Amino acid sequence: MQFSVRAPASSANLGPGFDTIGIALDIWNEVTIDTDGEPGSVINEGPESALLEGHENLTLTAMRMLAREYRRKLPAFSLTAYTGIPVSRGLGSSAAALVVGLIAANRLLDLDLSQDDLFQMAWRIEGHGDNVGATMYGGAIMAVPHITGVTRLWHKEDLGLTCVLFIPEATGATHAARAALPNTVPHTDARFNVATVAGLAMGLKLQDHALIAAGMHDRLHEPYRARLFPHLNAMKEAAKRAGAIGAVLSGAGPTVLALATLEKAVEVHAAYEAAAHLLGVPGQAHIIGPSSDGATANIPTPAGASNEPIFPGR
Repeated sequence: MQFSVRAPASSANLGPGFDTIGIALDIWNEVTIDTDGEPGSVINEGPESALLEGHENLTLTAMRMLAREYRRKLPAFSLTAYTGIPVSRGLGSSAAALVVGLIAANRLLDLDLSQDDLFQMAWRIEGHGDNVGATMYGGAIMAVPHITGVTRLWHKEDLGLTCVLFIPEATGATHAARAALPNTVPHTDARFNVATVAGLAMGLKLQDHALIAAGMHDRLHEPYRARLFPHLNAMKEAAKRAGAIGAVLSGAGPTVLALATLEKAVEVHAAYEAAAHLLGVPGQAHIIGPSSDGATANIPTPAGASNEPIFPGR
């Protein structure tokens, strides 16, 4: 039996939605599982494969964790992983690897777990639900404690916005970005974020660009992480001057993400490149659409392989 599972990149926080809001992006990781392949074979492919050699394979780790959770044994298989999502850049590459691993193990073990079941396990493993929720379900989501699934903020509607990314060549470390945060924050900053995250969530739900723009401001993590990424504030300002409705640090960084209308996206792209040249920051700017699709499977059928939803009724 051979099948593959793919999952999109994601950008967490979107400014004030720290560990809560995530949006899926149209960049993909894909794994192919073959139970007739060489047992234990793991092959890394794709533009990011060199960065993964010699490191823990998070897809395999997730597969083993799910099997252990249900006291089952995985059958022998080979795994080929195509990594298209930039690694250690704040774009959810590890979350995508984790999600495809859980979905692949669910299929291999015939556990018949629901999408919400797998999301809850992914949240426990990752520690927060923003990246894993966006990559599992697609669209823009909010992960709320004590809610089984995710709250969809944007899915199939016309958002009217695209994402413009500046992805530095240098990688970032999530643990370093977390360590940069203080143990306490001023009450005024917490109050500010309550207002902005409410505006952001409602703006995404209503496709209201003015509310989204007003909401993409943060005082809980970006001011502290800007010390790690000196390019952040300059890139954000360059994007907004060029017409972006907002610009933020993507996840734990170092990527900077702007939301812009299609008409302004090219100008924001050019502004990123000019700022990067001025700052001397190696990297590339990209216009990447948000993805309304989450993880999908390529499932063998008698007539051949076809892309189908992983979860019935989705």
